[in-house]
Amino acid sequence: MRLRQRTWGLVLAAGDGTRLATLTTDSSGRSVPKQFCSLDGGRSLLEEAMHRARHIVPRDRLCAIVAADHRRYWQRTLWTLPASNVIVQPSNRGTAHGILLAVLSILERDPLARIVFLPADHYVRDERALGGSLREAATSLTRNPDTLSLIGIEPEEADPELGYIVPGTGPAHSARPVSRFVEKPDPALARQLVAAGALWNSFIFAASGPTLLGLLRQKLPESTEEMATAVARDSRLGSRSAVTELYEDLQSIDFSRAVIQGAEANLRVITAPACGWNDLGTPQRVAQTLKRLESERLERFASTARKRFPIHAPAFINLAAEHARLGLAG
Repeated sequence: MRLRQRTWGLVLAAGDGTRLATLTTDSSGRSVPKQFCSLDGGRSLLEEAMHRARHIVPRDRLCAIVAADHRRYWQRTLWTLPASNVIVQPSNRGTAHGILLAVLSILERDPLARIVFLPADHYVRDERALGGSLREAATSLTRNPDTLSLIGIEPEEADPELGYIVPGTGPAHSARPVSRFVEKPDPALARQLVAAGALWNSFIFAASGPTLLGLLRQKLPESTEEMATAVARDSRLGSRSAVTELYEDLQSIDFSRAVIQGAEANLRVITAPACGWNDLGTPQRVAQTLKRLESERLERFASTARKRFPIHAPAFINLAAEHARLGLAG
């Protein structure tokens, strides 16, 4: 219970998902961000991520970072969250600024918050297995509050389209140092990495709010200072004008490249068991996931999932149906 009192979940759902546009264009020709689409006609990917976060946090400590341009989509999906838990970016300026805005917003409400960050574009076959690793990541912050804990997934294959975390020495099933990152290796190197015990980089991570803010100040001092000033001003005046004005001049910055890489001394990696995890970043990755679902009797799995977690609102696009309609190859 004490863990849940200080742990917050933040679903990252502000991306535009342009690489998946061939599958996510609606009947009016408008590209729907992938987090508001479903894989197989069930819940949207955003709803799946919200349920995933509920493994570790109560609803009042579950937040989502979204983009103002996507209001027509997230307003229907996030209606069950408290309004203050929906953190709206005036526009998409990269994951670094989205995470920074969310961290500052949560720390205003809970200065000692521990935050677990979950992207909204993942498929997970075995949610229970991943849920155990999410809880472990949150718990690890009580022992090591000055580190950032990444979740690395045990690979099911040597996939050259994913990023890899190479752990340092230590017991395989405890938090280990991070030796290095390898992004999208060629097939031969991917096989070598898997054989050597490297893990898929899920971009799921947990950190103490103050620790992460300190890392952001170190890596992005100007952006962090400007954002902190704008958030504090808006909080004092009860407006959104300062943050909105700031976003007009912000450059897009990627969190992994600008903040995580080069900070290995502050990082630990927790190994999650193979759980059917896949990010759905490209049509090819969607096709791969659908093939696996078909072999695992997709209909039965989807029916079981719907009985356990009722759908709050239908997704805007069914990726499986679009994939079939367009006749895309896997």
